[in-house]
Parts: sequence; structure tokens; C-alpha cells
Amino acid sequence: MAAAAMTGFPQAYLEGKEVKDTSSLVTELCRHFYTQGWVSGTGGSITMKVHDASIPKPDQLIIMSPSGVQKERMQPEDMYILSPNGSIISAPSPRPYPNKPPKCTDCAPLFMKNRRLSLGKRLRKLGYKAYEMRNAGAVIHSHGMESCLVTMLNPQAKEFRITHMEMIKGIQGHGYYDELVVPVIENTAYENELTDSLTKAIEAYPKATAVLVRNHGVYIWGDSWIHAKTQAECYHYLFEAAIKLHQLGLDAATPEHGPIQRHTHSQNNTSTKLSVKSGVKDSQNQTEPPRRCIVLDIEGTTTPITFVTDVLFPYARENVGKHLNLTYDTAETQEDIKLLRSQVEEDLRQGLTGAVPIPHANEGKDKVIAAVVSNVEAMIKADRKITALKELQGHIWRTGFECNELKSVVFEDVAEALEKWHSSGIKVYIYSSGSRLAQRLLFGNTNYGDLRKYLSGFFDTTIGNKKESKSYKEITETLGVDDPSEILFVTDVYQEATAARAAGLEAVISIRPGNASLPENHGFKTVTSFSQI
Repeated sequence: MAAAAMTGFPQAYLEGKEVKDTSSLVTELCRHFYTQGWVSGTGGSITMKVHDASIPKPDQLIIMSPSGVQKERMQPEDMYILSPNGSIISAPSPRPYPNKPPKCTDCAPLFMKNRRLSLGKRLRKLGYKAYEMRNAGAVIHSHGMESCLVTMLNPQAKEFRITHMEMIKGIQGHGYYDELVVPVIENTAYENELTDSLTKAIEAYPKATAVLVRNHGVYIWGDSWIHAKTQAECYHYLFEAAIKLHQLGLDAATPEHGPIQRHTHSQNNTSTKLSVKSGVKDSQNQTEPPRRCIVLDIEGTTTPITFVTDVLFPYARENVGKHLNLTYDTAETQEDIKLLRSQVEEDLRQGLTGAVPIPHANEGKDKVIAAVVSNVEAMIKADRKITALKELQGHIWRTGFECNELKSVVFEDVAEALEKWHSSGIKVYIYSSGSRLAQRLLFGNTNYGDLRKYLSGFFDTTIGNKKESKSYKEITETLGVDDPSEILFVTDVYQEATAARAAGLEAVISIRPGNASLPENHGFKTVTSFSQI
């Protein structure tokens, strides 16, 4: 009673319907997860917010399954009730022998305590990351065999990567063409020692909704228990798929899922200069073909990622409502809304988080704009590479450049390289997920002046997804190049380089400050400056 009073929750609430229903749900899920092999041997755990529409999510109570007990035999009264800051409000009574007494789970720093640090402090230290920064409504810790074995496929890998699998669509913010990246941290003898590494992984991978622990299991969270459960099922499916592909000698991290390539290239292997004019010897003493064209990515290749994430995206997000209000009746904006409505309808069919229906014009301008703004904010947050979003962003950025509120940034070696290639008769093109309008705006308003005079054309996702090899085949046909190896594609994204190579193009990966890490033994040449091309 005293604990309940101190937290502001009366005893009647702790014994009320919301708490009882959540406790029953955790019990039911533990039994189900036991049949999946995720919480056998008393391992694994579930915590869940007590959903109550009258209480803000950060202030809701947390129900936690105990540790060291048979998960398939638990009852609702066996649950711990925690305050929003992690202190224990109510603990279950021990069962008679031979049952072990329940204890606050050591199952991850998300929920535990040890002799030196209270549960509340531990939960606040890391639980804040999942429950507050990630807006989590539930966290699942699984000891499923596939989540353990998948971390053993490459004992040195710090990430799990997979792409072009249907079940990726069940992971928040991801689609079929996206690469799913899950950080892998090293196991420790005691789970309460995982706090620091788990915290760093969550902070380093803002898009992630899971963290793998090598030789141990996986932590998965979602904004509700339904999303957490759905994602847990998808993650386990994808882990098992990767294991089976590996057994077949196939690479789950490449779009084509072709044979695993064993390479010894270093990520910093730039010892041989890449020729764009005449055949030269590469690092294996093989003659490279002459280049007729260069196709460049933008973000992380010509332009710092931070300019896109910290300048362009916030500008579009902050001005989308203003832009729609000012231009609502124009044909251009109506076409933008039409494209977004079609995309959102598909998102809703797939159950993507953040998608809300966009009403038709006869329901009123204000309702339409509010729905568009909500969807655009969710799409930008998830970094969606979709034409509908990119078209609208381009129109918003156009206003920013015209009003001198925006000035684009390119790396210091870019302007000189573009001029050199242009003078040498090399045609240079841009291929970006941003609209062609946005590309022209970016290169027309740089810190080195208007660079469009050095560019021969622009490609965006209307020609195809950048992670699909058929897109690069389309580009090859559009450029009229008989041999696709005469095209050099430069990007910072491993999957894009892989897709380009599969289409016959030569591909080089750009290593720039702030770019994402590459898989071990990725097999591509890398450059840190265009002067190396």
C-alpha cells in the first residue's frame, strides 16, 4: 500500500482491470513464446506498459515477467508491477516447493537490478532508451535458437544484415527493398553487465528495433505489444532464413542472394587509382575497362549525410504545412497529394507504423493537410526512399533555395573532379532517391557555385529502386552504353553497389565522414576522395 501511494497509483488501480488484463496478456504471451522456443529453460522475458488512455504513455505502469520460473506455467499473479521509473510497486508471492521463488529478472539491463545498483536506476539508465526515446510499449527478450545461431555465422561481425525478403516489411520503417541492419553486441557472463554495450548499440542505431547478443539471444521492442510481437516473429523468421541461406552458400545481405563471396579487400583499400579514361591494372593486376560514364550517388558520396539529415530533412518537415497551405490549389501540389495518398493506401495495407488515411478533397482542406503532414513526418523519420515523398520534398526545397534559406554543400574534392571529368569528355550523371528537381536544386546552389554545367543528366527512383539491379540496367540502356562495365557507379551504400555490379556496372564505394559502416570483406574498392578516381 505504501509503495502504491508513493507512486501516485492507489491500491484500487493496481488491482483494477487494466493491470489485471496486462498481467494476463504477459502470461498468455509467455506461454505462446514457450511453444516457439523463445523462453524455454526459464530464460527470456517480457515487459509491457499498462495501456490506459487516461494516462500519458511515459507515466504508465510496467508489468514484468519474473526470472528463473517456468514461463509456460506462470499465472497473472506471478507478475511484477513496476512504476514508470522502474521501482517495484508490487512483487509476487513465492510458490510452495519445489517452485523457485520469483525474482526480478536479470534478463537485460532493461529490467534488472544488482547488488550495487537498484532496479529503478538500471531501468532509468537503459529503459529510457527503449521506453522513452523509442516510444516503446513492450520489450521482448528471446533466447530463440535462431537468434543465437545467427550471431555465430560470422564471429567478427558487429551487425546482422539482410535484404529483399518479404518479412522485412514487418519491421518498423522498412520495406522489401530495404536493408535490415541489427547491431550485434558481445555476451557477458552476467546479463546485468550488458548495460553499457546495449545502451551504445541503441544510441548508435536509431532506426533499429532490436539488438542481438552473440551466443545469447535478442532484445526486441515496439510501440505496443502487438508491434513488438509482430516484429519478434519477423525477426526470428529472418534469422532462420539467413541461417538456411548460409547453409546453402548464399548471401542474405545481397539483393540477388547469390553465392557468398570471400574477399580480403580492406575497407580502406585505395592503393590503386581508378582510371576513368583508359584501361589500367587493378590491385589484382587485372586490366580495368575504360570508362565512358560516371554515375554518382549524392548523400554520403558528393554531399555529407549530415547536410541531408540535419538541414534538408528538418527544413522539409518544418515547412510542409506552410507549403501545402500556400500552394494547395495548384496542380503541382494536388498531384503531390495524389501521389502521397496512393502511397499511404499501400502503406496501410502493409500495416506500416505512422501511416494515417489521407481524406479526399471534399472532406476539407484542413483535414487533408493535417493528414499529409502527419504522414510526411513519419516518412521522413523512417527515412523512406519513395517517390511520393521525394517529389513533395523537392518542391518544398525549391522554395527554400529560391528564398536563399538553403545553400547546398558538397565535399571539397567534388567540384574539381566534376570539372576534370567534364574536360576529359567523361559524361557524369546523378542517381539519387531524391527527385530530379531536388538534385538540380542541390547542384545548382552549392558552396562551390552552380555545378550543373558539369552534369549530363539526373536519375531518380522513377527509373527504379536503387537497390534493384534492373534499375542499373535501365540506366545502361538510357545512356546507350553497349558494355555496362564502361559505367562507373560511385555510392556509399553497399546494397546499391551490389545491385549495380549485378547489372554489369563497375562499382566503387565512397568512404566519407559519417557514412554507415560496411560489411566485413565487402569486396568493393573504396575511395575517400574523388581525386582517387
